[in-house]
Amino acid sequence: MAGTFKFELVTPERMAVSEDATEVIVPGAEGEFTVLAGHSPVVSTLRPGILNATLASSKKVRLFVKDGFAECDTGHLTILAERAIDVEALTGSALAAEIQRSEAELAAATDDAARFAASSALAELRALQG
Repeated sequence: MAGTFKFELVTPERMAVSEDATEVIVPGAEGEFTVLAGHSPVVSTLRPGILNATLASSKKVRLFVKDGFAECDTGHLTILAERAIDVEALTGSALAAEIQRSEAELAAATDDAARFAASSALAELRALQG
């Protein structure tokens, strides 16, 4: 059995995940990275994208995350995200609302960093839309 580590994902509203995990694929600002038990310490900003986690119970979790930070060490991964939405809940009107929100953020962006973040979120959401 693969080693496990504590995985926590926190948003301003709630603790979205607090479980032992065997693997988490994080959408880091410099690219995706996979965290396994014993991972070297790292701190990264997040880009809007899909976070994929395999929990110790073998349950798979897919979340759309936006804006935040990831910090991991040898036995722990903590993600602080402005938003975290279960991908399975992003269908129909909920997905359309998120796309509309990202389009509004893109239209209101006043600098390159904000435009990049909004366009990245929009691309991820449109990919989910199919």
